[in-house]
Amino acid sequence: MANANLLAILVAAAAGFLVGGIWYGPLFGKAWMNENGFTEEELKKANMLKIYGLTFAFSVLLAVFLGHLLAAVQAGTRATMMISTGIALGYIAPAIGTNYLFSRKSGKLFAIDAGYWVVFYAAMGLVFVFLGS
Repeated sequence: MANANLLAILVAAAAGFLVGGIWYGPLFGKAWMNENGFTEEELKKANMLKIYGLTFAFSVLLAVFLGHLLAAVQAGTRATMMISTGIALGYIAPAIGTNYLFSRKSGKLFAIDAGYWVVFYAAMGLVFVFLGS
């Protein structure tokens, strides 16, 4: 892991975290809540410090592994974006889709959640393009 760029990892994690705030806030928050059957009152009762804290920690972990992978393969701009979005499209979206099929969740919820991960990884990829991996 010594070959990974720590600043880029932290900025990439923050970028992914920011994408989540926008994605599940003004862009698709209401639709996501509706598809999950959540109400505003239920969400207000959640331990937000725990949720946001662990979410950011997971974002850092994902950025560490992506940064390490990109550094190991010495990916250029095109390869960085292909690898970043490819992880979401080739691994995460199918895994979510499989879970949602067995959980009988809606296609709309799948599109919201899988789309988030594609944009999340694309944002992290862009950070690694500009700051290096």
